[in-house]
Amino acid sequence: MTQTRARTVFLLAHTGRPAAIRSAELVVQGLLKNGLGVRVLESEASDLPLPDTVELVKEATPACLDACELLIVLGGDGTLLRGAEFARASGVPMLGVNLGRVGFLAEAERDDLDQVVERVVSKEYEVEERMTIDVVVHRNGDVVHQDWALNEAAVQKTEPERMLEVVLEIDGRPVTGFGCDGIVCATPTGSTAYAFSAGGPVVWPEVEALLMVPISAHALFAKPLVTSPNSVLAVEVQPHTPHGVLWCDGRRTVELPAGARVEVRRGAVPVRLARLHHAVFTDRLVAKFALPVAGWRGAPH
Repeated sequence: MTQTRARTVFLLAHTGRPAAIRSAELVVQGLLKNGLGVRVLESEASDLPLPDTVELVKEATPACLDACELLIVLGGDGTLLRGAEFARASGVPMLGVNLGRVGFLAEAERDDLDQVVERVVSKEYEVEERMTIDVVVHRNGDVVHQDWALNEAAVQKTEPERMLEVVLEIDGRPVTGFGCDGIVCATPTGSTAYAFSAGGPVVWPEVEALLMVPISAHALFAKPLVTSPNSVLAVEVQPHTPHGVLWCDGRRTVELPAGARVEVRRGAVPVRLARLHHAVFTDRLVAKFALPVAGWRGAPH
């Protein structure tokens, strides 16, 4: 019988990685030792060395986080985005531990596991909200798909040999049209993800804005655009072009037939992230990208 505990933490891990399995074992042991309950998906439990006191849930739904105070995610960017789906739907804060490469959504690295457990046990963490985007696909005036994203919604071509012809719109007015490989509509959080790779600007998380970044556009004016967070961005796939595809956070996809219209606006529901450190974003940026700052002397006093 599962022991009832006053505090419960949900653990989500990339069980396909040996590092994640070992990390999950250490986190579970630390939390249980300090009197916290741990809950995991039954589908992942078989890959993890878990004691009988760990609570198992069958279905991966938002309800599986009921009564949990925190969602701890162990893995790379893909696993962290998977965790963000749970965090957004449930309202439970997500604490990411990076086991991948960059991991901008993560708050800690694998070497910080002891500190992660200590901070969770003592509730020494703060929660911040990250802006999301809501995405609606129209076809012939009808809504054919609705989605959301924490990082970005990307409209992309599907045929390597042909460009995708699109027209961009902001706040109900056309901006420009061209052939391209795609368009990324991103949040400030997503500015260091796909939009960054496409040549977009890095936007500090506390800045509220929406980004529209062309991918390999065949045009003289194809610059990244930064708009108000209250703007509505739209990408219209031209009727004479091959069909495209919409990717939300690189996880959820839907085909875009010629003539489809994708609208992106500020999301109604944010993702809540647990933070252990007060480090400014500048330091996080330097650390994640290993930027050269040798020789910096600081501002004069």
